[in-house]
This record gives sequence, structure tokens and C-alpha cells, in this order.
Amino acid sequence: MTTRRPRGLRPDEQELWQRIAASAQPLHPSRPLAEPKAHVPAHQVPQVDVPKKKPRPEVQDFRIGQSAPDLAFRMDLAPSVSDQLAAAPVRMDHKTHKTMTRGRLEPEARIDLHGMTMAEAHPELTHFILRSAASGRRLVLVITGKGKRGLDNGPIPQRQGVLRHQVPQWLTMPPLGTLVLQVVQAHLKHGGAGAYYVYLRRGR
Repeated sequence: MTTRRPRGLRPDEQELWQRIAASAQPLHPSRPLAEPKAHVPAHQVPQVDVPKKKPRPEVQDFRIGQSAPDLAFRMDLAPSVSDQLAAAPVRMDHKTHKTMTRGRLEPEARIDLHGMTMAEAHPELTHFILRSAASGRRLVLVITGKGKRGLDNGPIPQRQGVLRHQVPQWLTMPPLGTLVLQVVQAHLKHGGAGAYYVYLRRGR
């Protein structure tokens, strides 16, 4: 199949087209005709500075919370029992107090609460102090033991040795508070941090 070539205009058709073109009116006579763009050589084209891309910061591998302070240790801002007793005012004779803290006074009686529960230890301590005061004793020794630190997974730190911390409080509460003059941590020869000297008031 051959492609048919377009037929050209005949002379009479060409004359008719020229008469029509001469009589045509422009739609926008006030609009200037666009001038053809002049060709600008490539070396005369102004160069436009293209901003360089900022380099992306390198992000290293990280772990959430890696910059947080290490709080694995337990903070216990409360003073220890030993510090509290050492800071307590001396109510007994100062010379006797000094001799007692050096372990040079021998206790007249002693009670061992080590291994007891709080429910067992409290009444035993109360009866012991009442009997000692009724017998006219002045210096007695209360053994609590240093205690063992158990599991401490909670938000509030647990103190080591429940009885060791509770006994000094019991000795200042009724009915023992009126009988006890001074409570001091015992000398090493009498148990150290696991025992207390309890100096009783003179009987009236």
C-alpha cells in the first residue's frame, strides 16, 4: 500500500486564499508582535551560583538513656543509727560516759535479741529493762546483731538489721523512755554495731 501524496493548491485556489488573507483582521491589533529571541552564545550566559547542599551529620549508634546518670547505687541520706546515737546529747555523767564508750565498764546484765522477730523482741526487751531498773542496775547490754541485707528491689531502700534500728526507738518510747538515761553503741569488745549500752536512771 503506497502513501498518497498531498495535493497542492490549484492556481484559482491560491488566488482565493490570498484575497481572504488580505482581508483578515487581527484579533488583538494593540499587542506588539513578539520579536524573535536573539541567540546568546554559551560563553555569555550568566552563571548562577547554585547553593551547595549541607553535609548531613553523621548519626552514630545510640541507646535510649545512655547519657542518663547511673543511679544503680542506693542513696540513703538518713544518718545511720550509730551517727544518730553519737550526735545525741550526753545526759549522764560525762566521765562515766567516756569510760563506758571505751568499753571499760562491764554491763551488769545482758539480753540477746538476735534472731527474734519484732513481735518477739519488743516484749522481751520491755521485761528485761523493767526488771533491770527494779533491781537497781545502771548499765545493761542489749544485743541485736548487725542484721543481714535482704532483697532490695523496691524504690525505698531497706535498712540493714531491723532490730538494730528499732531497739533505740523502743528504748525512748513508753514505758521504757522514763527509765533509760542514755543509749550508746557498744564497744567492739561487747558487740560493736550489733549491740547497745543502755544506761538506766537511778532508782527513786
